[in-house]
Amino acid sequence: MKARDIMTANPEVVTPDEPVTRAARLMRDLDVGAIPVVEDRSSMRLRGLITDRDITVRHVAEGHGDECTVGHHMTADRIETVRPDADVDEVLSLMARDQVRRVPVVEEGDRLVGIIAQADVAKEAEPSKVAEVVERISEG
Repeated sequence: MKARDIMTANPEVVTPDEPVTRAARLMRDLDVGAIPVVEDRSSMRLRGLITDRDITVRHVAEGHGDECTVGHHMTADRIETVRPDADVDEVLSLMARDQVRRVPVVEEGDRLVGIIAQADVAKEAEPSKVAEVVERISEG
């Protein structure tokens, strides 16, 4: 099975100059814990992710106001990605190694085409492998 088979294609995105509140509302409305951040919607070039934890720890806990943008609080360094033709085992290994719950799927030029969440993998992968990944992610 390949990444393209389990990814959420064409996920909702935000840009670095949008308000943090827009990202938070999208997370609430979509019931997700992360939104990909792209350079702009025409290129869809991945710049990072903004997570519910980023908003909680970097925005709310620091007492920042409504004027803050996604770019101020997103995670941009060390975002590991996979290609659509990556094996699900590769996705599982990456999640376990980096202790992450979500992996963006990109094509040539870091063009975002999808995202894979831990729940997506859990539906499709071998249960023992999923359990191992969940355990390794939870260690962090």
